[in-house]
Amino acid sequence: MHTHSHPHSRGGGHDQDHRHDHDHSPAHSHAHVGAGVSERRVGLAALLTGLFMLAEFAGGLISGSLALIADAGHMLTDSAGLALAWLGFRLARRPADWKRSYGYDRFGVLVAFANGLLLFAIAGWIVIEAVHRIRDPQPVIGGVMLAIALAGLLVNVLAFWLLQGGDHDNLNVRAAVLHVIGDLLGSVAALVAALIILVTGWTPIDPILSVLVAVLILGSAWRIVRDSAHILLEGTPSGLDPRQIGDSLKAAIPSVHDVHHVHVWSISQERPMITLHARVSDTSAPETISAAIKEHLRAEYGFDHATVELEFERCAGGHADHADHAPSPAAPRP
Repeated sequence: MHTHSHPHSRGGGHDQDHRHDHDHSPAHSHAHVGAGVSERRVGLAALLTGLFMLAEFAGGLISGSLALIADAGHMLTDSAGLALAWLGFRLARRPADWKRSYGYDRFGVLVAFANGLLLFAIAGWIVIEAVHRIRDPQPVIGGVMLAIALAGLLVNVLAFWLLQGGDHDNLNVRAAVLHVIGDLLGSVAALVAALIILVTGWTPIDPILSVLVAVLILGSAWRIVRDSAHILLEGTPSGLDPRQIGDSLKAAIPSVHDVHHVHVWSISQERPMITLHARVSDTSAPETISAAIKEHLRAEYGFDHATVELEFERCAGGHADHADHAPSPAAPRP
């Protein structure tokens, strides 16, 4: 005999013991408010970088500077990455439906993963271009390059300031910040290169500094891809250890004797999820025990959405789960 207590998805109803409605919990409301602010700021940053990319491309054509045209291409990919991040926020706001019971929050993680891969491509392109420029140096008009680089620096500082008001735990915001930092460092490198070219006439400094920027971008891109891929692969959220959750529940709730089939993952950075089986001794009030387990999970670990199955005799799953503890030895035959 067992009871099965499930908190339903946002599109359906809720059991009486599921006291923390996911759509109306303070944490969830705060996440949506933060997402709205982040969406606006990422959108403005995309608009700024996109407009300046056009100006920089025009400046490169007028001055005959391949360095500025190449940097404009860099900003084009960054502007596209920021636009993708903005689109991810827009789609994540769409409500859940019968086909997607968790809504579209995971789309933002997918966009962050794509943004990370785009950063890899940008860094690779910068290195290839740098090698070509070192092998075949091109004349650069230092004065025009200096003016455009200075303007680009101001634009990127403004975009960076906009993104500082977003949610820094959100992968899309982090990816957007990295895009802008890459542009900002590129502007600094172009500014330094322009000054050196004006003073010494040594043009190889431009591709050399570009390679240093590419190395910084690669390190940041790896972290974005790693974190977003972990979520897409249903990995355990950072800071949570499923092996400790069972011991914590047994210590806090005397009726709970065993916890197994524990699975912890997240829909997005703001939405951790958990399912578990709990073997209990008190059969008189299963709803009360289930509510106590969920309250403990919420208070101690931040789970506003939990699926708890209560068992009174044997595991209702009928077989051992590969992520659980080792199965108990079989009973001897009579």
